[in-house]
Amino acid sequence: MTLARRMAEWTRSLRYEDLPHKTVHEVKRRIIDSLATTLGAYRAAPARIAREKAAAVGTGAATVWGTQERSLPELATFANGTMVRYLDYNDTYLSLEPAHPSDNIPAAVAVAESTKKSGKDLILAAVIGYEIQCRMCDAAGLRASGWDHVTYGAISSALLAGKLMGLSEEQLEHAVGLAGVCNISTRQTRTGQISDWKACAFANAARNGVFAADLARRGMTGPHEIFEGPKGLIKQLNLGGLRELVLGKDGDFMINKTYIKFWPAEYHAQSAIDACLQLRPKVHGKKIEKIHIKSFEAAVSIIGSEPEKLRPTSRETADHSMFYCCAAALVDGDVTLATFDEHRLVDPKLLDLIDRTSIVEDPSCNAGYPKGIPNDVTITCSDGTSVNKRVDYPRGHAGNPMTDDEVVAKFRRMATGVIDDKTAVAMLEKAWALEKAAEVSPVFGFRVPPDSAA
Repeated sequence: MTLARRMAEWTRSLRYEDLPHKTVHEVKRRIIDSLATTLGAYRAAPARIAREKAAAVGTGAATVWGTQERSLPELATFANGTMVRYLDYNDTYLSLEPAHPSDNIPAAVAVAESTKKSGKDLILAAVIGYEIQCRMCDAAGLRASGWDHVTYGAISSALLAGKLMGLSEEQLEHAVGLAGVCNISTRQTRTGQISDWKACAFANAARNGVFAADLARRGMTGPHEIFEGPKGLIKQLNLGGLRELVLGKDGDFMINKTYIKFWPAEYHAQSAIDACLQLRPKVHGKKIEKIHIKSFEAAVSIIGSEPEKLRPTSRETADHSMFYCCAAALVDGDVTLATFDEHRLVDPKLLDLIDRTSIVEDPSCNAGYPKGIPNDVTITCSDGTSVNKRVDYPRGHAGNPMTDDEVVAKFRRMATGVIDDKTAVAMLEKAWALEKAAEVSPVFGFRVPPDSAA
């Protein structure tokens, strides 16, 4: 049996009744969180461009979130996925490969809408997307070879879409072949000065995953042995660990092990931000001479070493700079969406602290990753004060999870000025009752007013 067939068999056999209450509840939390990040990103240029592209077809069965437009499921997936991802504020999973598994949710919603499926069907599809992507991240890394995590997203979204479309095991296997053969993405997306495309990379992979599933539904066959073949993904991308892939059973599902973001910044910086905020009262008002951060390889490589991270010129680069995020935490006492406003990127106070910051890879931090994300921060002041804090499990991590109230508070913050309070209350009520919905369109049929304030 090929790996694609094993995935297909598992996907085909999983039922809503197999999901524990905690897993169902976690899906609803992630949908609320995804709607929050969508609202926060709604006015951003990449979000607007993606919505315009989806609306251009003028017809379809899937909602473009926040509008009265409907589009093809593939293009709704792209538009809504771009909004979920733009702020780098949606959830995360860290393993041999890092990922943002709520990127799967827009694909699940678009296909559930277009196939008239229920809230329970959507919940099940979301669990499948999280499971496939996160288990692949556990099995083999892509980053070290220069490939991007969204490569796995084309496969996870194809399988969740195929489940909602009612594909047979054979059709699901073809969908994986179709999605896997042509959606291999390079990590240049997240290297150096980062562009708008960072918000779109998984949305595009998911768009293509939905497309692959629809082709398989119509009878298109895909390459056989997409993983194990002589030119398959395992050999071409050095993914031998995928041969040992396991999939959830007996209530052990990966969505319960992923993390909701407390601050709108790349996840490896979350514990450094947390540490800086805890240290700030001890150094506030003092002249900081040096900030020294001991960290782990992934953090140093991704957000703590490139010269562009010392002088970010875009929001996307700034939220991927541990230097910038820690400086902002110490200057402002928080990291918010406003932290990344264009004028802050040249704030002399932030740039001065960045120039006083060093980030180094540390063996003890490497040993704590990816179970935790250990960042050890020492701040030295001109009066001789030296304070230290190490954080392994920042707020929102599976080891230190956010409460439901905190998830709702995040949603409320992102909704302010974008939709009115009545709409926000209705969205929350529908999301918390998702398993009771006969169809999912009403849950995602909210409208954002055309002006900048609700």
